[in-house]
Amino acid sequence: MVILSQRIQKVKPSATLQITAKAKELRAQGKNVIGLGAGEPDFDTPEHIKDAAVTALRAGFTKYTPVDGIPELKKAIVGKMQRDHNLSYGVDEVLVTAGGKQAFFNMALALLDPGDEVIIPAPYWVSYPDMTLVADGKPVIVDTEEADGFKLKPERLAAAITPKTRFVVINSPSNPTGAAYSVDELAKIAEVIRPHPHVWVVTDDIYEQIVYGGFHQSNIVAVAPFLKDRTLLLNGVSKTYSMTGWRIGYAVGPRDAIKAMGKVQEQSTSCATSISQKAAAAAISGDQSCIQPMLQAFSERRDFVVQALNAIPGIHCNTPEGAFYVFPNVAGLMGKKTSQGKLIQNSMDLADHLLNDWEVALVPGSAFGKDPFVRISFAISMDDLKEAMKRIARAARELV
Repeated sequence: MVILSQRIQKVKPSATLQITAKAKELRAQGKNVIGLGAGEPDFDTPEHIKDAAVTALRAGFTKYTPVDGIPELKKAIVGKMQRDHNLSYGVDEVLVTAGGKQAFFNMALALLDPGDEVIIPAPYWVSYPDMTLVADGKPVIVDTEEADGFKLKPERLAAAITPKTRFVVINSPSNPTGAAYSVDELAKIAEVIRPHPHVWVVTDDIYEQIVYGGFHQSNIVAVAPFLKDRTLLLNGVSKTYSMTGWRIGYAVGPRDAIKAMGKVQEQSTSCATSISQKAAAAAISGDQSCIQPMLQAFSERRDFVVQALNAIPGIHCNTPEGAFYVFPNVAGLMGKKTSQGKLIQNSMDLADHLLNDWEVALVPGSAFGKDPFVRISFAISMDDLKEAMKRIARAARELV
């Protein structure tokens, strides 16, 4: 018998990865499953980025690198922070990680003591609470409302802060809702945090370039410089440059915190992949116009999906400011039965019904701490989105 640690028994499997795996399994059985659960762009990595990797490979750049990242990439990240946010950091305030998830994980292990509280607005990315638990921290879930655009209200944040609060998590634009905080909204959150010197911010900006309709994306340090000494900015190249498989993320923040996070990484993965780091440097410092075709396609898909969902009785969908997800409210479908007599009581029931009976894979909102909602990714082709919306509409109409 395998005896598992109490730590790992606290952790739940990733619902998004489970849904993706189930969809692949059904496709292998010959089912025509449309996957709306993927958290990655359906575009190829731009050619100049791939070229940089090929050049590195042919030059023999295949050995270990410094744990905290190659100087070229760290300088590119420093330049990006100046270029995009007018923020000045040194290369010793940057840590390159094996994907954005590792940056948060390093932070949790390096900076949380047992019982330290991490305020996490719900709905949240599925891994925030579990990574906090792995580090023996305590996730403090603060609910947000659809009517408020799923954004953390200052008064709710103020009520949640205690002497044991260590971090407040901000994810803008958000996974799963696509909600993004305006400059004014960030400023109000910063003012709540200002009088609590023991409270730090960790802001996950992985979707920062994927915004629509002229939305001005910023971060809390750019808005409130007084928080610079207690904020960690987490980011990566996965979403913006369609580089999910390259596994490059990074953290930017106070030198001592970055050094401690690097110590965790030193004893886990060591450096990120050498070739991927060269590609990431080309992505961050290169021509940013390569992002535009993807943004244009995502914008068109977003508008289509929001309109299609809002035309279905029983479903309501906000228009997200960014990312490539929508998070529709499906409360109007709860309490109904399928044609086989199965009662739909929550978002998991609905997700199971859509996957098994209609061959549409999406993620239940319960995975993100919010029911009755579902997350739909529009990072797939427009043709597949049109067919998926037709199936969801038919499924909704047939519920009684």
